[in-house]
Amino acid sequence: MNHLSQPLKTIQPDDLLCMNDYAWEHPMAVELAYMRDSNLLFGEQIYRTGAKLWLHKDLAKIVIAASRHVFKATGGVLVLYDGLRVRDAQKAMLETRRVRSNPQWLEEPRLLSPPGAGGHPRGMAVDVSIRNSAGELLDMGTPFDFLSNDPSPQTNPAHRDYAHSQQVQDNRKILDDAMMSAAREKGSTLHPLPQEWWDYRLPKDVYEQYAPLSDSDLPAHMRLMD
Repeated sequence: MNHLSQPLKTIQPDDLLCMNDYAWEHPMAVELAYMRDSNLLFGEQIYRTGAKLWLHKDLAKIVIAASRHVFKATGGVLVLYDGLRVRDAQKAMLETRRVRSNPQWLEEPRLLSPPGAGGHPRGMAVDVSIRNSAGELLDMGTPFDFLSNDPSPQTNPAHRDYAHSQQVQDNRKILDDAMMSAAREKGSTLHPLPQEWWDYRLPKDVYEQYAPLSDSDLPAHMRLMD
C-alpha cells in the first residue's frame, strides 16, 4: 500500500516558520509578491496587507542555508516571493480578471494549479530569486511570475531548458547551486519546477502525504487572506 492510499497527514501551525522573522539575521529579503496589486501575473492584491511568508520547517531550513550560499557567491541576498499559498488564495487567483480573460491557462496541460494542488498550499514550495550586493536583481531571463501561453522549453523563456544567453544561464546556475547544495546539506531533496526558474519544492511524494491548508486552518496571525 503506498502513501496515497493512507489518510493524509495534517500540517500543524507549529510546523510552519515565518521567514520574515529569519530575514533579520540571514542574507534574505522577503517580498511577498501577492500582497501587492503590482504583481506581474494577476495585477490584483491577493494576500491581505501585513501577511507574512510561511514555509514548512523542512523547506525553511533549506532556504536559510541557501541564503548563505547566495551571499557567499554574490555578496547579495536570496529574495523570497512566495511560500505557503492557501487554497483560498489559489481560488482567488483563478477568479482574477486576468485569469478569467485567459481561460486557456486552465486547460490541460494547466499553467495554473487548481486549489489544493502542488507544494504551495502545504508550505512546501518556495519562489525565489537573487539580488546582488548593488541591490539589483540578477538577470534570470524573465521576471518572476512570467507566464507563457506555451510552457514548452522551446518557446517559454521562464523554462529552465530555454536557450538563454550564457550570462542568464550562469545566474540561474548560482541560484540552482545554492538551493540544491542547501538541500543536500540538510539531508533532503528539492525538485526545481521545470517551467518556472524561480520555483523549488519538496518532492511530490513528500508533499502529497499532507492535506493542503486553507486559511481557516491557521491562527488569525498566520492567515493570508482578509
